[in-house]
Parts: sequence; C-alpha cells; structure tokens
Amino acid sequence: QVRLVESGGGLVQAGGSLRLSCAASGSDFSRSIMAWYRRSPGKQRELVAAMSSGKSTNYGDSVKGRFTISIDNAKNTVSLQMNSLKPEDTAVYYCNAVIGWDSYWGQGTQVTVSS
Repeated sequence: QVRLVESGGGLVQAGGSLRLSCAASGSDFSRSIMAWYRRSPGKQRELVAAMSSGKSTNYGDSVKGRFTISIDNAKNTVSLQMNSLKPEDTAVYYCNAVIGWDSYWGQGTQVTVSS
C-alpha cells in the first residue's frame, strides 16, 4: 500500500525558509512523478513543484526562483526547500506521487507565513 507522509510544516516569518519532506513507501517510486501541491483557504489546489523520474522539474509561477524540489531515490524521500517565504504561501502542502495511472496523496502539512 502506497503511503506518503509529509513533515516540516510550521509557522515562519515572511522572508524565512522552511524545508518540507515527504517519506514515500509501499511502491517503487523510481519511475514515478513526485510533486508538491498546496491549497489555501478559499482557493483551488495548485501545483507547487513536480519532478519526473528523469529529473525534469516544473514549478508554479508564484514559486519559481524561491522553491526547489529534490528527490532522494535511495531514501524514497521528496523534499521542498522553500525560501523567501511570503504570507501568500500560507497553505496546506500536499505530497503527490503518480505511479502509472494511479495518483496518491499524503495527509498534508500546514505552512503558515506571518507578515
């Protein structure tokens, strides 16, 4: 059974940094697409960052140049380094894995950026 567990969320001041981690288990993730999404109150879920098995990346426009996604295949961990955080980055951040035709989600971790 695929399981994704996020950690690293919290409260940070604007301009600060946080690093989110997602521990993945229950499958072979070496050929999967791993991604981070977020949902803010009253807004649609949006893509933050994604990385393919070939290590190509895609970032949401609002986080380009500030956030970096990385994957440690040996540890089955996907991380999101978030720098220069803004209050508008406040959201629940979700880890996502696409394996073949199936999509899996973690439970989410709250990130709150104070002004």
